[in-house]
Amino acid sequence: MDFLTTLFAAGFYLATLIFVVGLLFKIIQYASVPAPLKVPTMPAPLTTGGATLRVLSEVVLFSSLFRSNKWIWLFGVLFHAALLVVLLRHLRYFIDPVWMWVALIQPFGKYGSFVMLIGLLGLLGRRIVVERIRYISNPSDYLMLVLLLVIGGSGTMMTFVVHTDIVQFKQFMLGVMVFDFKPIPTDPILLVHLAAVMLLMIIFPFSKLLHAPGVFFSPSRNQVDNAREKRHLAPWAAKLETQDS
Repeated sequence: MDFLTTLFAAGFYLATLIFVVGLLFKIIQYASVPAPLKVPTMPAPLTTGGATLRVLSEVVLFSSLFRSNKWIWLFGVLFHAALLVVLLRHLRYFIDPVWMWVALIQPFGKYGSFVMLIGLLGLLGRRIVVERIRYISNPSDYLMLVLLLVIGGSGTMMTFVVHTDIVQFKQFMLGVMVFDFKPIPTDPILLVHLAAVMLLMIIFPFSKLLHAPGVFFSPSRNQVDNAREKRHLAPWAAKLETQDS
C-alpha cells in the first residue's frame, strides 16, 4: 500500500470519527440545555404540530430569511439545494450496484455544481460588499465559504476540465469502507478535493456550520405560544419548586 493511499485512508477515518462524535456531542448538548423562558418569535404557532411545521419551513424553505432579505435567501437556497443534489450524486462512490434513483440524478448533480458555486459566490460577495455584514464577519466565516468553494470548484474541474479515474476512486472508497485498501488515484485536483472535504468534516462540529442541526433546537422557532394556557418551567426550576413546597 503506497503512502498516499495510507494517508488519505487514515485521514478519512480520522475525519469521520471527529465529525460523527463531535456532531453527536453538540446535538446532545443542544438537547440538554434548559430553555427556562417562553421566547417564540411572534406570530408563533399555538400547537405542537404548528411548531413542527414552522421548524420544517425554516429547514426546507428558509422562511424567516425570505422575509428578511430576498437576495440572501436566493443565494442560500441555490447553494443548499444544489449541495443536496451534489451530495446525493456522490452516493454512487459508496454503493455497488448503484441504486436507480442515484443514477437518474447524475445529470442534475453534474450541472448542480455550477448552481452551488453561484450561491457560494453570492454569499461570499455579501460578506465582502455589505458593510454591516463585513463588520460582524470573523475569519472563520470566510474560511468556511472559501473551503466550500475549493470543494465545489475542484469537483467541477474534475467533471468538466481535468478528468480523474472515477472507477479507481470508487474502488478506493469502497475499500476504505471495509478496510480493504485499494490504490487511490494521484490526480492533484482529486487530492485537493479530498483534502478539503476531510478538513471541512473535521472543523464542522466546531464551526457555525452547526446551524444545520441547531435550527431544530432553536427556542424561538420550536416553542409553542401557550404561555397563558400552560405554565412553563425548566426541569431545574420544577425541582426547586417541589423542594420549597
